[in-house]
Amino acid sequence: MIQEGDKIKLKTGELALISEILESGVVYIAEIFRKSGDFSITIDTVKHDEIASVFEETEKPLATA
Repeated sequence: MIQEGDKIKLKTGELALISEILESGVVYIAEIFRKSGDFSITIDTVKHDEIASVFEETEKPLATA
C-alpha cells in the first residue's frame, strides 16, 4: 500500500514523493523530479498504474568512536 511520504519511481523513470492520497490505490498528488535538461520539480497527480515501484527505506547506524 502506498502512503504519504513514500518515494516512488514512475514508469517514465522519474522519481517522486507522495504528498497526498486522493483515493487509495487510484490517484495521488506527488512532487515529481522531472528528467529534463534543467532540474525541475512539479506537483501533479499520479495514477496508480503510472507507478513502477515504491522505495523501502533501511536505517544504517553510523559507527561510534
